[in-house]
Amino acid sequence: MDLTRQRFVIFGGSSGIGLGVARAAIAAGASVVIVGRSREKLAAAILALGNSPSVVTSAANIASETDVKRVFAENSGLDHIVVTAVDAAYQAVRDFDVDAARRVIDSKLLGALLVAKHGAPHLRSGGSFTFTSGVAADRPAPGGSMIAAVNGALASFVRALALELAPLRANVVSPGWVDTPVWDTIVGANKTAVQTQMAQRLPVRRIGRVEDIAEAVLFLTQSPFTTGSVLHIDGGHRLV
Repeated sequence: MDLTRQRFVIFGGSSGIGLGVARAAIAAGASVVIVGRSREKLAAAILALGNSPSVVTSAANIASETDVKRVFAENSGLDHIVVTAVDAAYQAVRDFDVDAARRVIDSKLLGALLVAKHGAPHLRSGGSFTFTSGVAADRPAPGGSMIAAVNGALASFVRALALELAPLRANVVSPGWVDTPVWDTIVGANKTAVQTQMAQRLPVRRIGRVEDIAEAVLFLTQSPFTTGSVLHIDGGHRLV
């Protein structure tokens, strides 16, 4: 895949799947703007990417319209916008903290709206949006009600975007369980055991890798006849 002269903005690109997308895009010849809230994580991402001259960073909160508008004002002439950012919260419905629930919605759904609103005018012909949902939309787990809700909402949102912003394209990649640092927060020291147990259930017999999702994201950015779609990269998780 040759992405020479293509320019990406990746919200949430300082770690996990977003960082993997940045690495894959750079390897294919693209230049990348990584956006994240933490300047420390952005600096670490630059190091992880080998201080590549193809990378610049921008500190911004995707839930802030002022921040999002500034990112695009500073980075016009774009080809693809990718969003992997989320402020996740896992709590039982009976005890769910409303402020935490709002942060999930703001980061993943309102943030998607802000990125589309302010990013569309800066995309060149043939440009695309790729948002990230997840298998929880189809296979929710106890404690994951808000993640399931926003993941499902993104599928509806991109269908509307595909019509309203045409001929720009908008799609969603929906990962299953992927080995990223977020699992250290979710399950802590039990991470390996939990992932091993899930891997035995999946038809592919393994947990996803960041590279699996990055490849899918790049496919969506380069597929000119794909829009308004959800691409499931979950190892068959929806089937078991």
